[in-house]
Amino acid sequence: MTTEFPAGSWALVLGGSSGFGLATATKLAEHGMNVCIVHRDRRGAMARIEPEFEKIRGLGVQLVTHNADALRVEKREQILEELKGTLGDGSVRVLLHSIAFGNLKLIGPELPRAGASDESGRARLAQELGIEEEKLAEVADRLFAEGADDLEGIATPAAYADRYLDAEDVARTIHCMGTSLLDWTQDLLARGMFGSDARVFGLTSEGNTLAWKGYAAVSAAKVALEATARAIAMELAPHGVRCNVIQAGVTETPALQAIPGSAFLKSTARRRNPFGRLTTPRDVANVIYLLSRDEAAWVNGEIIRVDGGEHVSGSTA
Repeated sequence: MTTEFPAGSWALVLGGSSGFGLATATKLAEHGMNVCIVHRDRRGAMARIEPEFEKIRGLGVQLVTHNADALRVEKREQILEELKGTLGDGSVRVLLHSIAFGNLKLIGPELPRAGASDESGRARLAQELGIEEEKLAEVADRLFAEGADDLEGIATPAAYADRYLDAEDVARTIHCMGTSLLDWTQDLLARGMFGSDARVFGLTSEGNTLAWKGYAAVSAAKVALEATARAIAMELAPHGVRCNVIQAGVTETPALQAIPGSAFLKSTARRRNPFGRLTTPRDVANVIYLLSRDEAAWVNGEIIRVDGGEHVSGSTA
């Protein structure tokens, strides 16, 4: 097959069995790049994942997969040693950090908002319609989950567990979703596995500057990731390494589904987005592919928004 990248180019994708990671692995493989995917999934999930891997193999590139904990030092060393042997005369052109494993807890108990009425709008609407509130809630929640965004005001609010963030939760999340990018980057550099024009990518979100309930630890991790990426961009440029962070819009991924109240995030994003839809993993993969090409070699140290204009829109009409 014709490749758009130097012969022997590889992408190393951390968290590549779903979402942004899988979409990017597939996109780069479609353009001739070999792929190594590190993922962590239960055996039962492999029935879904293996057909996706087979699609990548069917594109005529090499695919190596490791179902392992990318955060364990010994596993990282083992994976890189094996990959180094597989590379031969090739090199790692792209490193994508797409690890989504963090704590989604509140920092303290919720209290009623100041000025909130004791009687909700939903209760009043049910009373006016002469139906039970429970029945109205059931229907509204179902339709809202199916995308009826106008029902946001009467849908049942997200429920959070009565467990709150502690220092260990925050530290673990910052390492998993943030600073572990540095671990892999340093080890690839030390082993001489990067190509002469390598691209390192991290993934952030609008939660890097906005406060969402239950997102405090992940938000801290995203900010740490961005700071780490800037350091990589500056200090490793002489080694031929470029580093950028993609800020995706709200995207339907397993990571989003794990966030309490994700239906409300999706509803707001659809109403706010100029194109009226969510960002897709493929949207993000397309931009990572473009930034991996020779022509994008002068893009370094940036946070690049891929959201269809969601971040600039102040309208939800």
